[in-house]
Amino acid sequence: PKIAFFPPNLQFSPGQRMVLVACGPFTPSDGVAFEPLSDLLDVVARDRPDVCILLGPFLDAKHEQVESCQLLSSFSDVFQLCLRTIIEGTRSSGCQLVLVPSLRDVSHDFVYPQPPFPCPDLPKEDRA
Repeated sequence: PKIAFFPPNLQFSPGQRMVLVACGPFTPSDGVAFEPLSDLLDVVARDRPDVCILLGPFLDAKHEQVESCQLLSSFSDVFQLCLRTIIEGTRSSGCQLVLVPSLRDVSHDFVYPQPPFPCPDLPKEDRA
């Protein structure tokens, strides 16, 4: 998939487009295994939207394990795992991804307006 970190620079040919929009958090309240995200990625693989817009929080500051400091990895590491899951889960669909941070994303600056996510080390073919 092509990934755009808000604001997106997407280019399409004319015609009808399917856009899937989903808002986090993408974890259950009792863990950070990203099961809801995996379910969403199954929908993306099945429906093959042209664009998938995901709004944070990706790792919610209000999550019980975050608030009580029970995570076994850093916030950044958990977010990178989430990002890899999204990339791998959407790669076969060919959709373009737009990731929009939330003020409650613990791995991102909590200021308004939200700056874009820093662009991680993605393969060149995955960058928008």
